[in-house]
Amino acid sequence: MKNNQLRQVVFPILAAFIWGTAFVAQDVCADAMGAFTFNGTRYYIAVLSLLVVLAVSSGFRKDRPQISPAEKKAQRRQLWLGGFCCGTVLAIASNFQQAGLVAGTDGGKAGFITALYVVLVPVFGLFFRRRVSLPVWIAVALSVGALYLLCIKGSFSLAPGDLLVLVCAICFSVHILVIDHFTATCDGVKLSCLQFLFAGTWSTILALFFDTISLQVLLDCIWPLLYVGVFSCGVGYTLQILAQKGSNPTVVTILLSLESVFAVIAGAVVLHQQMTGREYLGCVLMFAAVVLAQLPMPQKKEAKAE
Repeated sequence: MKNNQLRQVVFPILAAFIWGTAFVAQDVCADAMGAFTFNGTRYYIAVLSLLVVLAVSSGFRKDRPQISPAEKKAQRRQLWLGGFCCGTVLAIASNFQQAGLVAGTDGGKAGFITALYVVLVPVFGLFFRRRVSLPVWIAVALSVGALYLLCIKGSFSLAPGDLLVLVCAICFSVHILVIDHFTATCDGVKLSCLQFLFAGTWSTILALFFDTISLQVLLDCIWPLLYVGVFSCGVGYTLQILAQKGSNPTVVTILLSLESVFAVIAGAVVLHQQMTGREYLGCVLMFAAVVLAQLPMPQKKEAKAE
């Protein structure tokens, strides 16, 4: 497997693993502080962690391409535009998700509705003439079935909070497509750092209006905040951006949806929760979807010249 192919498969799986195992830390913070405060804090922590990465990595770069001042200015403008667009959409998505949870949507249903981006991304991609092969469409259908088995415990019905989470799923779909657009021209780590800067700024502004911010509460939750800030955001979302560079966004979303599988497994291993038969079946279906999505797309045979 080539390095690019390895990156496009391993990075989103690692991101899904980090996100799936971060639910415990997120639950601790959600019980102690407002949603906007939580999101703003974790995004700023992610910015600080990525600034360290950028500072260290810049010290190892010896051969830098020489570009004109005009090209450098254009690159910087594109990077800041990408950070603004990605960060704004990310802030809208994450805060709509938290609003849905506050409105009464349970975590399992919220996880299922949010993960519907696995369907929405290829559908939205059709408007940009992005071809999706039949095996990938089948993988999308399998992953939706797997997510239902993993996330929904009883009967499924829509409540007002569910509509807020559905808006979140739409925004995450747009977020993936926006990342897909900017990764072609922007440095992945810098783009990730700027998106968190803008997402943190938007969330903090909302927190000042709608949340009661307590420094003591933030200090009490410092370890789970550091975990979700450094790993779930700083590492996880950066892996997503790096994985999407030159990748099929639909295939990446299927790999990212493994988050639900890792969340169930983490609950069984760390919290000693008993996995049910439908959860085992959901895991099997999800892994089948991942394998199917990795099958090479058949190439059209070119007509032979007469």
